Amino acid sequence: MQSKLGIDFQHVQHARDISKSIAAEVQTFVNSYTTVSVERTLCRLIGIDGVDENGVPLPNVVVESLKDKNALDKGILFFMANAVIETGKTPQEIAEQIAAEGLDITAFRFHWQPEVAAALKPYVDKHLEIIAGNRLRRENYITTLGEGSKPYLYVIVATGNIYEDVIQAQAAARQGADIIAVIRTTGQSLLDYVPFGATTEGFGGTFATQENFRIMRRALDEVGEETGRYIRLCNYCSGLCMPEIAAIGALEGLDVMLNDALYGILFRDINMQRTLVDQFMSRVINGFAGVIINTGEDNYLTTADAVEEAHTVLASDLINEQLALIAGIPEEQMGLGHAFEMDPELENGFLFELAQAQLTREIFPKAPLKYMPPTKFMTGNIFRGHIQDALFNMIGVWTNQGIQLLGMPTEAIHTPFMSDRYLSIENAKYIFGNMKSIGEEVEFKKDGIIQMRAKEVLGKTIGLLEQIQKEGLFTALEKGIFAGIKRSREGGKGLNGVFIKSDNYYNPFIDSMLKR
Repeated sequence: MQSKLGIDFQHVQHARDISKSIAAEVQTFVNSYTTVSVERTLCRLIGIDGVDENGVPLPNVVVESLKDKNALDKGILFFMANAVIETGKTPQEIAEQIAAEGLDITAFRFHWQPEVAAALKPYVDKHLEIIAGNRLRRENYITTLGEGSKPYLYVIVATGNIYEDVIQAQAAARQGADIIAVIRTTGQSLLDYVPFGATTEGFGGTFATQENFRIMRRALDEVGEETGRYIRLCNYCSGLCMPEIAAIGALEGLDVMLNDALYGILFRDINMQRTLVDQFMSRVINGFAGVIINTGEDNYLTTADAVEEAHTVLASDLINEQLALIAGIPEEQMGLGHAFEMDPELENGFLFELAQAQLTREIFPKAPLKYMPPTKFMTGNIFRGHIQDALFNMIGVWTNQGIQLLGMPTEAIHTPFMSDRYLSIENAKYIFGNMKSIGEEVEFKKDGIIQMRAKEVLGKTIGLLEQIQKEGLFTALEKGIFAGIKRSREGGKGLNGVFIKSDNYYNPFIDSMLKR
């Protein structure tokens, strides 16, 4: 590949090699641990669902029963298999008995791993096939219906009521949206359980539940068949239930998931050990399900300066890429994040934005990059905001971004109305069509502002990655290397849900999903 920016791809490979080393060190840690959220995920992946008489999700009931006995080091599947063998009941029936009668599944006779594997195989295979079937269903829809061209037009719905979300989502699809993201209600990332059933109340968004996923998937399939275009559904598998939400999303046919290795640590103060273990399991599931993951590096520039700290975005993208590859996610499923967040008053800020977007595209040529609109400098002046979004859309089509999260003229005022989305979609479609081939036609001046900015960002990225490699990612996070936010290895939420695996630990899903 020849660089329009004049960057040296040997330098890019050096940056990638360093990132691979950083990710490998993290994975060494990850392989030794499990978490309560991983174990609840495994419950869901063998068919355990529903709530007890107090409304507590059964996966939580089962996992807490083991945690109370200090038995989670062996994993839920080891004990569940013993219970299946000894009682002849299904995992769901056993979970209901734990909830109703306090059944102690650690009291059953232990069986050898071949017996454990055989007892659980029907449940494991069934749910693997459901997820594989959803992936095939998506691929068939895209083959028969088709889909929008890239950059995909990505818009949000956030009413708090799933049934109102459906109305807004279908309207947006008819207007031209390619991806509908159902924003989660404020604070759900800090809940250590997944709510159950359809929900009609939320603040700033709608609860992520399996039933809500099912309702929206059905609605988007309906409007997709009506418009002759497959509409992708996005939600958030981040926070304390990261792998659980990945699992229910895979079981209900979601297409895109916000799934970052570092976002929860930095912006939700979730313990880094918990997050890094959880992100691996969640990404294994998303990789197997064919789900595009979106990472959250764009958020760094909401707290740090976009000129001074652009290299931190690229460094994080490179680390996220390597962690995702370990989990079996191909480059084509990596919506690595970056953002249009320069101060509008900055002279030649547009050229800096163009340089950074082109640099990200050249370094990740196969990835459907997720490009985020201006937010930090949106003021409520809807006319200037619409122009800022237009400049953002110009760079999106110019640099061939994969996923264009459309800006709204009413950003900083209120959650978008349907009319706001219409204006944003109209803006993007006009620019994407009118400037479709500009990236193929325009070259950059040798050693001009754009090329020099790109080389500067790449050089600072390599320096930062070398620093992280020397210190290790955990220490770098403690020092506030990203977004200027410092987090303690022993601090934050969720550390009490992290456990060292014992020799008897059993989880067949990782190997099965990675192999298939």
